[in-house]
Amino acid sequence: MTESKKTYYINISDGEIQSVSTASPWNFKIEANDEEITALREIFDQGHSTGWQNFMRAHVPYVQYHYDRENDALDRQLLQTYEMIYKLGDEEARNHIESMGILPEK
Repeated sequence: MTESKKTYYINISDGEIQSVSTASPWNFKIEANDEEITALREIFDQGHSTGWQNFMRAHVPYVQYHYDRENDALDRQLLQTYEMIYKLGDEEARNHIESMGILPEK
């Protein structure tokens, strides 16, 4: 049985997933089933946790950015977020993400 998809509104910077467009500001509109929205929520949660690790690491002045595993993890999680939104998003979302040029060529 195929799960029906619902419309969600995504705010990337806050990691918010809303089912109502007027609840808060949003960046992207997507159509997702419960499993897909749970996967997106997990990516946002991982990013939040990694963000705290980055905050703690920021107080260690001798670690340079390009040698920082936490920053690399945050970059990967952000890329995963955009890949998922590209997959689930409406045409406007896909066009915007394509214009950013951040997704690897398939």
